[in-house]
Amino acid sequence: MGNPKEDEFLDDVAAAEAEEYVDGIDELAVEEDELESLKAERDDFKDRFMRALADAENVRKRAQKERREAEQYGGSKLARDLLPVYDNMIRAVSSATDEQKEVSAALIEGVELTMRELINVFKKHGIEPVQPQVGDKFDPQLHEAMFEAPVPGTKAGEIIQVSADGFLLHDRLLRPAQVGVSSFTG
Repeated sequence: MGNPKEDEFLDDVAAAEAEEYVDGIDELAVEEDELESLKAERDDFKDRFMRALADAENVRKRAQKERREAEQYGGSKLARDLLPVYDNMIRAVSSATDEQKEVSAALIEGVELTMRELINVFKKHGIEPVQPQVGDKFDPQLHEAMFEAPVPGTKAGEIIQVSADGFLLHDRLLRPAQVGVSSFTG
């Protein structure tokens, strides 16, 4: 049809363009694979970032909670160590006879004032007494049964004697009240 040299030239150009086109497609395929790989890597980094962010938020919340608990309950060991002082002061005041109270009125009054001040300090720091009364129902969350006895005229599970007051530090039991409980079933 046309000039053979011209046809050959056009064939060479067409072959070169075809080869260039195929190379371009191969490059596009490589670029697409690379793009998919980069997208997967990006998604992985995004996932790691979100997890690290969530972990950091959890650590912040846990630290905040621990700080609040340390503020509220940090003195529990000291408070627990002061409870026997309270118990001894109660015993001292209650063991004094009327005659001793008359003779040593100033001393007894001093002990009572010191005891009231100790109670005020307890309240200031969130320590509240648990003072069950005879006839109250035994609550294992607040009371410790020191003994059981069948006492006529009572119901099983009723407190029949209070040996020592208990204490709460805010909402936690610092020491249970020590009580005697009726086991009478008749």
